[in-house]
Amino acid sequence: MGGGSGDRLVTQWTLGPDSGELVLHTGVTGSASRMGHRLTIAVRSWHAVVDADGEVPSAVEVTVDLDSLEVLRGEGGMTPLTGAEKALIRTNALKTLRAKKFPQARFRSTSIERSGSAVRLLGVLELAGHSGEQTVEVEVSDESVLGTASVRHSDFGLKPYSMLMGAMKVADEVAVSLAVARPA
Repeated sequence: MGGGSGDRLVTQWTLGPDSGELVLHTGVTGSASRMGHRLTIAVRSWHAVVDADGEVPSAVEVTVDLDSLEVLRGEGGMTPLTGAEKALIRTNALKTLRAKKFPQARFRSTSIERSGSAVRLLGVLELAGHSGEQTVEVEVSDESVLGTASVRHSDFGLKPYSMLMGAMKVADEVAVSLAVARPA
């Protein structure tokens, strides 16, 4: 009766847009940065598979369909964003990410560290044909799972979108946040 490794309860959770939201937040740099918008971009098609040994995650894989990006809003800037500007921003983002050639981004954990309700996922992010180390910080409560990561364009061979001869450009670092209901 009990205690051996054969008695472990291994579960698998599958998460996606029905479970919560995955959002990107961009900044603006350059001498004309106040003319640009800090963007909030939703990912409408993604899925995550979490293997768990009891309550402790043992492996995580997240796949994002880049063509599902939707510009929600832009803060700052000289004028509010119009629908046409949101569409242009989306097109530029997909070009920057080389989404036609590499339609998905994928994160796979290589190790997981847990300390109380905090979980640190160390892994590999595949983006635009490049792979790089990535850390994701996760906070788990009884109701939700909140994850954050910082992804740099330059770590993946990407040049952030710029205009006005570089006087205004998307910041190298993009903040990624995930908020989902905790799986039962």
